[in-house]
Amino acid sequence: MRVRLFAGLRERAGWSERELDGVDLVADVWPALDLGDEPEGLLYAVNKEYADPDRPLVDGDEVALIPPVSGGDASIPTVLVSDKTLSVDDAIAAGRDDGWGGVVVFLGTVRDSSRGKRVTHLEYEAYPEMAEEKMREIAVKLEKKYAPCRLVLHHRVGDLAIGDIAVVIVAGAPHRDAAFKAAREAIDELKTIVPIWKKEHSDDGAVWIEDHA
Repeated sequence: MRVRLFAGLRERAGWSERELDGVDLVADVWPALDLGDEPEGLLYAVNKEYADPDRPLVDGDEVALIPPVSGGDASIPTVLVSDKTLSVDDAIAAGRDDGWGGVVVFLGTVRDSSRGKRVTHLEYEAYPEMAEEKMREIAVKLEKKYAPCRLVLHHRVGDLAIGDIAVVIVAGAPHRDAAFKAAREAIDELKTIVPIWKKEHSDDGAVWIEDHA
């Protein structure tokens, strides 16, 4: 099979393409090249289609190793759980790229009523280390699914007043369709698997809401 490298990976290896034998799965390609630690966010394509690491390989396949997409503000974390006010501008800066035409932003805000009651404020609690890890898993999975794409997931914890922003999701991609789909799936998965809990305070008491976030 033929292996192709691009951009920084090509410069790192000192070659752009070569033949490689004795490799059964996509996941086996990088170790077989003996180029050191695998870069975070590395993507694979087989015969010009993005492929998962567990895809089998056969003679004649062309495997391209695609370095992470550049862009965004590297000083801003793409995954964040914080007790500070969330910055929409920062999240957009981390998720956009000058070469892309689609940037979708979802904001989850605190509303003043729920389940027929007037809400006075919300209280969010997280298992922060695990929450950020799960958010990172969501981002990596969706970035591969809709590649090239970048996901930014920021969530606030602590006491939030009515109108405060609780979560910011930014999805950047070359075209709007992928950006819309990635943003929708990101918030749906965040609410399902990320260990962040919401306590709803109203005039007659407070209750923990069963769904995360």
